[in-house]
Amino acid sequence: MFTLTRTMVELVEKNDRYTRLEAAPFMRTDAAGFRVAARGGKIREIFERRELLRLLVRRDLQSRYRDSVLGFLWTIIRPIIVFLMYYVVLGKFLRAAEGVPDFAIYLFSGLTLFGLFAEMVVGATGSILANSGLVKKIYLPREIFPLASIGGAGFMFLVQCLVLLVAAIIMKALPAPVEMLWFFPSVALILVYGLAAGLFLSAVNVYLRDVQYLTDLLMMLAMWGSPIVYTWTMVSSAFKTMQLPTWLFEIYVNNPVTLGVLGFHRAFWSGGTNADYPPDLGMRMLIAGLVGTVLVYLAHRVFTRLQGNFAQEL
Repeated sequence: MFTLTRTMVELVEKNDRYTRLEAAPFMRTDAAGFRVAARGGKIREIFERRELLRLLVRRDLQSRYRDSVLGFLWTIIRPIIVFLMYYVVLGKFLRAAEGVPDFAIYLFSGLTLFGLFAEMVVGATGSILANSGLVKKIYLPREIFPLASIGGAGFMFLVQCLVLLVAAIIMKALPAPVEMLWFFPSVALILVYGLAAGLFLSAVNVYLRDVQYLTDLLMMLAMWGSPIVYTWTMVSSAFKTMQLPTWLFEIYVNNPVTLGVLGFHRAFWSGGTNADYPPDLGMRMLIAGLVGTVLVYLAHRVFTRLQGNFAQEL
């Protein structure tokens, strides 16, 4: 009887210990098992592993076109093919180019920036699963995996921006140099929201694998919900004609992807006038950027909360 009671007590203590361990926050320790003070927080921890982050970005880029004859030329070929498809079908067959000067540059600039956002979000969403071997074997700041995917997307974006710049120069569609400064807030806005979405979805995707497929669908809807293959003035006119609620139009205009695309148009497309953009575009982008910064913080909190069981779920 005494032995049975003692065994039951040990089982209860063991279960209680497991419960406390599961509830304990995820923390960094050294080789001896002592907690390391997080001076500078997670940013400092990732910065200390910047070389590993660089190697992960390089690996991601190399794996894209491994054993391919053309290699990184596909980085240029693929967006050009997509651009030509939209330009011919929408611009010529459906006559979307009518009334839009330098429609080719307008279309290519929108596709380039949206491509960055889509590749960031889609790549980051599957990053934890793609690196499950590392997650289960060694300690690393888990944020490094979605950041590596975002870094790879950023490299591809810069290559495509070079192509866009050359095309705009050839077609004499570049605006004044001061207008090209819109490049920076536009890209910054997309990076902030791409990072927030990437951190959140990468963590949730470990538990709900359908998230990565849902993300692909949402990216398709987001592209058609942004003024890429049509102009902002077309949407404004359609809302007035159909007498739709004003608040619904404001939601569309203040969508961060819409704001980023509009700003990117101002940076590379000289065919637009002030009437082709919503009023106070800069202020709208600033407010959206502040909201996005808060969303990055909240997304990281969710990521930190969920990462404790990544190894078990994988």
